[in-house]
Amino acid sequence: MSVQFDRIALIGIGLIGSSLAYDIRRLGLTKEIVVATRSADTLKRAEELGLGDRYTTSSADAVRDADLIIVSVPVGASESVAKEIAGSLKPGAIVTDVGSTKASVIAQMQPHMPDNVHFIPGHPLAGTEKSGPDAGFPGLFEGRWCIFTPVAGTDEAALKRLRNFWEALGSKVDEMDAEHHDKVLAIVSHLPHIIAYNIVGTADDLETVTESEVIKYSASGFRDFTRLAASDPTMWRDVCLHNRDAILEMLARFSEDLAYLQRAIRWGEGDKIFELFTRTRAIRRSIIQAGQDVDAPDFGRPHPLDKK
Repeated sequence: MSVQFDRIALIGIGLIGSSLAYDIRRLGLTKEIVVATRSADTLKRAEELGLGDRYTTSSADAVRDADLIIVSVPVGASESVAKEIAGSLKPGAIVTDVGSTKASVIAQMQPHMPDNVHFIPGHPLAGTEKSGPDAGFPGLFEGRWCIFTPVAGTDEAALKRLRNFWEALGSKVDEMDAEHHDKVLAIVSHLPHIIAYNIVGTADDLETVTESEVIKYSASGFRDFTRLAASDPTMWRDVCLHNRDAILEMLARFSEDLAYLQRAIRWGEGDKIFELFTRTRAIRRSIIQAGQDVDAPDFGRPHPLDKK
């Protein structure tokens, strides 16, 4: 790979920011990585891991003379970051983000962006339930989608440069308007996490089943919900607050479908239950065929009798 940007500033160095740092370094996409985060302890850990070339707790300092700025903070902090960096951005710089709610991020950041920089909202659909600089690893974005939600008047040359950057990381790039993005993500990401948090919370509240039994006898279904429910609480609190309308719409639809299933179970309507489960099983097959997961038993987990 060749250098695409002389200096890249990473604002926020959690799972996404640290994974970006590893890949940018590994692929030689820049001459200098500047890492910024508000927490001195987190910054120290990022330095211990060798994630950057320069480190600072000041986002304004980090973006000076940077050609690409990637904001990787909880979406609720987007406006405060935009305000802090606005006066230090160099003309022609590209400012992007990785937040999973785009209409809110645009509303928070765009008013503060100078006219002489290119603000291009983005969202890599990649991650794990882990957080912090130790959670990052090379190759996180390989084969994953990165969605841009360009604002009106976006410079095509800047858009192409950012597309080339994400493609160099191994991502597939798509574009859509922010409102549509937020609806899509509400159903494929936000709602599943909310349901997972709720189910694990329900198990924790049960009076007739002890916590030790829940942990001891966790079958694969509950166990997989706990993985989603282990995600960063700050990030997911902000997602709920900043994609509220789309999430509430999807929750309402889910509640209606759940009531339909509840009635079918109550009245012993096996045909309706079977039809639903057959239809949803086909979705799983389509996800595997699209390369978004592997067709391995138990989600690819190793088992004692697996051949070495």
